[in-house]
Amino acid sequence: MIADRRTADGLDARARIDRFLAEQGLARGARVVPLTGDASDRRYFRVLLPAQGQSQVLAVYPGPLDFESLPFVNVARLLSAMPVPVPRILGHSDALGIIALADLGDVTLQAHLGAAPAAEHAALYRQAVTFIATIQRRGRELASRRYVPYGIAFDVEKLTWELQFFTRHFLEAYRGATLTAASRQGLAEEYAAVAEELAAEPRVLCHRDYHSRNLMVHEGGLHVIDFQDARMGPDTYDLVSLLRDSYVDLAEPQVEELIAFFLARHPGAAADPREFRRRVDLMAVQRNLKALGTFGFQTTSRGNTVYIQYIPRTLNYVRANLARYERFGRLRELLAEHLEELR
Repeated sequence: MIADRRTADGLDARARIDRFLAEQGLARGARVVPLTGDASDRRYFRVLLPAQGQSQVLAVYPGPLDFESLPFVNVARLLSAMPVPVPRILGHSDALGIIALADLGDVTLQAHLGAAPAAEHAALYRQAVTFIATIQRRGRELASRRYVPYGIAFDVEKLTWELQFFTRHFLEAYRGATLTAASRQGLAEEYAAVAEELAAEPRVLCHRDYHSRNLMVHEGGLHVIDFQDARMGPDTYDLVSLLRDSYVDLAEPQVEELIAFFLARHPGAAADPREFRRRVDLMAVQRNLKALGTFGFQTTSRGNTVYIQYIPRTLNYVRANLARYERFGRLRELLAEHLEELR
């Protein structure tokens, strides 16, 4: 637990927070409330500041940090320049391993589903798709080696590693599959075909984890969070993350409408909508298998069982896409040996 990790001077997380607030002149009357974390090694706390009539969110790292070298800081500057709304950085302490952020509240796009009129929810999804188009367009215009994402990409090695991660942590560790040498080789060949095709597509700037839990509904619009792993990749990557989201169900007509909405803002891909849809489905196979790998890893290696509830929906996406194209016949057969949901 991060609360048990200490900085060089022996301070644990809560002591670091108290010192940070004192250094910022915010300690008087401040109340610290733990927030639900993500799958990272950071912890988050809301600091209620009655004297100022406001609040902040503190991202507490495992130990001291180098603010200027953090990908989070680097990518935040890039997205802000587009502009795409991201949480404003209010302060930081390298020694204490803390970054203070503007408080965007607790309502994610996932939580918003069912809590507002359908028209409002649909408008937020269109805004989310518009942000993807902006990130891709402005990402080309602002390309520079001073920004971290332009030096890393979803290449064959990375895409293949993610598929192997699925095999290791979902098939084997979570589902207890025992793969024969022939099955392992067959999967390797299918993974290679998927990875090579995706890696060959023109690369754009990708958020890399663009789904309903990383989009905050604040003051009537969306703000993007958890963007520190941004990198170059296929133009379908973020769209697939949003529309084949493990955390929410989107009706197929809404998915089709949002793909068309994206294509209206992406002239190159719109030249052949059917081919673009095929590329969306190919990307979805890789992305959803990778997500299953993450869920398996969190469950078996981290003891974090919250992700188990999202496995059935993700497997449904995989089954639908594998069944849609003949090229996936062998992959479906290999996986179905161990996953009855795909049979």
